[in-house]
Amino acid sequence: MSNLDRFIHNPLLQRRQLLKYGCAAVGLTTATLAWQQLKPQAAARIPPVPANSPMMGNTFSPMQTLRDFDYGTVKQENGRTVREFRLVAGNTRLQLNTAVSFNSWNFNGRVPAPTLRAKAGEIIRVSFLNRAGHSHSLHFHGFHPAAMDGIRPIRHNTGTVYELEAEPYGVHLYHCHVAPVTRHIGKGLYGMLIIDPPEPRPPADEMVLLMGGYDTNDDGKNELYAFNGVPNYYMMHPIEIYKDQLIRLYVLNMIEIDPAVTFHLHANMFQVYPTGMTLQPTHATDVITMGTAERHILEFKFKYPGEFMFHPHQDLIAESGCMGAFKVI
Repeated sequence: MSNLDRFIHNPLLQRRQLLKYGCAAVGLTTATLAWQQLKPQAAARIPPVPANSPMMGNTFSPMQTLRDFDYGTVKQENGRTVREFRLVAGNTRLQLNTAVSFNSWNFNGRVPAPTLRAKAGEIIRVSFLNRAGHSHSLHFHGFHPAAMDGIRPIRHNTGTVYELEAEPYGVHLYHCHVAPVTRHIGKGLYGMLIIDPPEPRPPADEMVLLMGGYDTNDDGKNELYAFNGVPNYYMMHPIEIYKDQLIRLYVLNMIEIDPAVTFHLHANMFQVYPTGMTLQPTHATDVITMGTAERHILEFKFKYPGEFMFHPHQDLIAESGCMGAFKVI
């Protein structure tokens, strides 16, 4: 049965299954505990993620990537909170599907790179080491001095330290800025940076979805696409969420070559927080258009159990791997 055929006959979960997942919800996930390190608050109901989530032949699991926030190592210096992170550029063979593998350039051995997270007003310090065989760098979106702009190439087997203030709050990104930038990003050198506002947002089941494209034959066109690194992963392994639980998606379009894509959610509407830089939504919709490097916070709840797709509304891109589903339980 194909991924699409699974949705033609989709019975609701039986009462026994609902009870099973309800009991499992008592535990806090790693993501929830990490958020409480910033400020304690009531926990959202988040289904437990199996420790042995399928990796599809890779060294990382997109199911773990989904709710994996790196809060760094925290220290105090001169009355300021400093969050220290470590990123290493390298090369990893990605298994995109059963037939296609891809030589990725990446940070910390995964595509996308770790999702770095800090609070507005803190200091972000990133130790960067290049072990990839090519010159690379780290360019952060947001405010920072010119010396920290990341346009200077860092040669193989050398490193540097980037330090910037966490501002403004919102959803940002980082990526290699060595020319040709399209190739370096297309090979996998990108990640998300979340800067939380001074007062936390309401509790929610929080997830990151980064859209990427793969030019697998160097013809200047993307042949495959993916959410969080692996094409069709969330179609083969739907994301479990709880009915009536607030979901907060941090969505980033990092598809190079294609000028813009949309994000569409089935059977629902989401509230839009543009670039994550507002505390109130600007509007509600079920489809939003994003150019490369554009990002937003999208919030919603599902009131019906079952499986519901999400994907770009460009069918060719969706059918080439950029498709997933939520399993509402």
